[in-house]
Amino acid sequence: MFLRGAIGLSLLMSVGAMAQTLEPVNAFPLRSDGPVLRQAVHTGEPFTVAGPQGVLVGQQQGELEAWVLPVKLLSHLTVEAEVEGYPVPLDLNSMAREIEVRPDHTTITYSHIAVTVRQTMFAAKDMLEGTGAVVVFQVDAVRPVELTLRFTAEMRPMWPAKGFGTPSAEWVTQGTSGYYVLHTDYPEFAGAVALPGATDGIMAPYQERPQVHPLEFRLHYDPKTDSGKVYPLLMAVGQTKATATNAALEAKLAELDRQLPEIYAAHAARYRTEEEQRTAIETPEAKLDAEFGWAETSIEQLRAKATDGEEALVAGYYASGDSARPGFGWYFGRDALYTLYAVNSYGDFALSKEELEFLLKRQRADGKMMHEYSQTAGTLDWSQFPYEYAAADATPLFLTALLDYVKSSGDVAFLKAHRDAVMRAWQFETTHDADGDGIYDNAQGTGWVESWPPGMPKQEVYLALFDEQASRAMEDLSRLLGDDATAVAAANRAKTVRATIEKEYYEAGSGEYAFSWNNGKLDTTATVFPAVAWWDSSEALQHPEASLKLWASHRFDTDWGDRDVAEDQALYDPISYHQGSVWPLYTGWAAMAEYRGGQPLSGYQLLMQNVDLTTAQDPGAVTELLSGAFFEPFGRSTSHQLWSSAMVVTPLLRGMFGIEVDALKHEVRVAPRLPADWDHAAVKRLRVGDSVVDVNYKRDGAAMVVSLVQVSGPRVVLGSEARVPLPAVEVAIAHGLPMRGARTAQMKVLQATSSEHSLRLELEGVGGTTAVLQVRRNVAGAVVRVEGGVLEGDVLRVRFADGGGYRTQVVMLQW
Repeated sequence: MFLRGAIGLSLLMSVGAMAQTLEPVNAFPLRSDGPVLRQAVHTGEPFTVAGPQGVLVGQQQGELEAWVLPVKLLSHLTVEAEVEGYPVPLDLNSMAREIEVRPDHTTITYSHIAVTVRQTMFAAKDMLEGTGAVVVFQVDAVRPVELTLRFTAEMRPMWPAKGFGTPSAEWVTQGTSGYYVLHTDYPEFAGAVALPGATDGIMAPYQERPQVHPLEFRLHYDPKTDSGKVYPLLMAVGQTKATATNAALEAKLAELDRQLPEIYAAHAARYRTEEEQRTAIETPEAKLDAEFGWAETSIEQLRAKATDGEEALVAGYYASGDSARPGFGWYFGRDALYTLYAVNSYGDFALSKEELEFLLKRQRADGKMMHEYSQTAGTLDWSQFPYEYAAADATPLFLTALLDYVKSSGDVAFLKAHRDAVMRAWQFETTHDADGDGIYDNAQGTGWVESWPPGMPKQEVYLALFDEQASRAMEDLSRLLGDDATAVAAANRAKTVRATIEKEYYEAGSGEYAFSWNNGKLDTTATVFPAVAWWDSSEALQHPEASLKLWASHRFDTDWGDRDVAEDQALYDPISYHQGSVWPLYTGWAAMAEYRGGQPLSGYQLLMQNVDLTTAQDPGAVTELLSGAFFEPFGRSTSHQLWSSAMVVTPLLRGMFGIEVDALKHEVRVAPRLPADWDHAAVKRLRVGDSVVDVNYKRDGAAMVVSLVQVSGPRVVLGSEARVPLPAVEVAIAHGLPMRGARTAQMKVLQATSSEHSLRLELEGVGGTTAVLQVRRNVAGAVVRVEGGVLEGDVLRVRFADGGGYRTQVVMLQW
C-alpha cells in the first residue's frame, strides 16, 4: 500500500518539527590514483560493491539491488532520462558504456548525445549505523533533463529470517523534495530511501484497485543552475522501535547526506593506506602484480558485520533476484579457513585472528567447528536449522589453519588462550570414525561433495587427507602448548592415517588415488580431490606422478581451470555442481600440488588460469564456478567469491614464490619456482610476525639468488639457500583465457623432467595444432638439440600429430 504525505496531520507535524533538510551535495573529489580496472560494459555481467554494512550487487548496465546488511532494502533500480526538447525517453541502462572499478568505488557511465550520467557507488567500512552503501549520481547535459529512478521496495531480511510482509511506501514531503519511508507490518522494522532534490512518482491511492508500480524518484537537472552538484541515493534501515520511526530514519538520512564527503574521503584514505602497507609483488608482468592486489582487495571487501557487532568473512556476493540471499552471503567456516592461508600469506593477522575468534565462539560443545551461519542467524534459533555443523571438514581445517596463523604471526598467546577449544576439536576429530579404520570420516557430515549420483560416500579421500594434515598440525600445536604426550600421539596418528590412505585408496594399476572408501568398496572415479594432499606442506602422497600428470591434462584442465571430475568418467556432467564443473578452488588445490610436487610448469599453467579470471566477469573478483565444457560461468555462480580470490594469493606466494614463513623462528624459507622468462621479481612487505621484509629474486646464470631486505621489526633470517641452483635450460609457456563460449584447446604441460644435460617435456595439444614455447639458456653457450620439436633461436615450436582431440607429444631438449 502506498501512502501520501497527507496522512496523519499530527504525525507530520511531529516529524516536521524535527525535520532536517536533505540537499544535493556539492561535488566532492573521488580518488583517481591507485589500482583501477576500466572496461566497456558487458551487458548481463555482474558487478559488486561490498562493505561491512552494505552491499550493492547488480549488472554492469547499472540495474542493482541494495542491502543494508542483513536487509535487502530495494531491488531492480533503473534509470531513465527525458531531455528537454528531445521527445524520446532514454533508457539509460541500455546506454551504459563504461564501468570503472577501483578498490574504494565503482562508477558506471551512461552516455547519450545529449546527456551523460555517472553512477558512482561505494560501501565504506565506517558507514553510519543503520546505513550500508551509497549510490551517487553526477549529471552532465546540454539541456535540462529529468531523471527517473525506479526501484522495487523489498525490506526483506536475509534468508532464513522471517519476513515482515510487503512494505508500504509513504512519501514524506520535505520542502520541494522528500523521501520514502518503507513501512512493514511491524513498527520495529522500517527503511527509508532519499534522493535529495527529487520528487516522488506514481503512487496509487488506496481507493484504486490493487496494482503494483515501482517506486520512483523524479529529479530535474538544469545545467545552468545545477552544475557542480551530485545527487546521492541515501538508504537507511531501522530494526528497533526507536530507530524505525519516521523521525529517526529522517535524521539518519540527513546525517548521512551531511557527512557523505567526509565518509568517502576517510574510506578512500583507508584503502590508500592499506595499499601502501600490504604485501605486494613486483614481477615482469604488471597485470599479474595488479591482479594479486585485486585478490587481496576482494577478500577484504567480504568482511561483514554480524548482528552482535562482530565482523567476519562471508563466502561471497551475487544478485539475489527474487530470493533473500545475495549469493553465498553467509559466514562459511571452511571457506574462511581456506582463505586464511591467503590472509596469513599477505600478513593481515588481525583479520585472521578476528575470523578464528568468530568461529571459536560458535564451536559446538563437543568440539565440532561450524560451517554455515546466516547473517541473520543471531536473530533466530539457528540450532533449529541443519546448516551450522553440516560439514565434517571444518574441524580438521580449523586445526591446520590455526597452526598456519600461529606460525605466520608468532601469536602463541592466542593458541594458549584457546587451548581448551583446540583440545575439544582434536578430541572430536579423533573419536569419530564410523568404520573403524582409524580415519575421521563422512559420518559427521559432508566431506566435500554434497551430492554424488552413485550414493553419498562413507569416507572421501579429501577428508582422509585433511585428517592426516590436521594430525600433523596437532603435533606442532601440542608442542607449543607444552603437551608432549598429545604431540607424540598426533605424530603417530598422522603416520598411521597416511599409511592407511595408501593402503585403502592407492590403485597400483592406474597409479592414481580413489575418490572414496566405502566399508571396503572403492569408488575409483578420477577426481581432483587427492590434490589437497599438498595443501598444507610438501609431505604428500607416496605415488604422486600419475595424479600430477592427470590434473594438468585436458582430462581435468580446461583453459579456464580444473574440473573436479575427469571428462572421461561415467558420471561427468560439466554443468553439475560437483561432477565436472570448474571451480577456481580446485584449480588452486591442483596448482599447489603441482608446485610442491616438483612440476612448476604445470603449476604455472593452472595458477595463471585463476589469475586471469580476475577480469573475466565481476571486475576485480574471481567467480565461484564455471562450466566444465565451455568457458562460461554458471548463471548462479557467486561472482565475488571469497576462496576463489584466495586461490590467486596462496598459489602465488607459497607455490610460485615458494615462501614459507615461520615467525616463531624469525625465519623465511624460499623454494623459488619462477617462470623461465623472468629475470627478477620481488615480494614486497612480507610480514613475518611483527617484522616486515622484502624478498628479492634475481637470476645469476644457473642460479636464482634470493635475498631479504629488512623493512621493520626484529631481524628475520633466510632459512634456505641464498643461491638456488637452476637447470641449465628451462622453458616458459604463455597464458591467457579463450573467448567466452570456447571449448578447451590450449596446450597442456603434463610433466617436465630435468637432468644435468636434458629436459624432457610431455605435452598435450589438439591434433594438427602448433604450440610455441620460449627456451632459456642459463648456461652461456649451451648448444641445445631438440627431438620432437623445432628450435629457432629461443623459440621452440611443437606440432601435435593430426587427428581428432588431444595428442601427446614428448619433446627432448639435450645439451
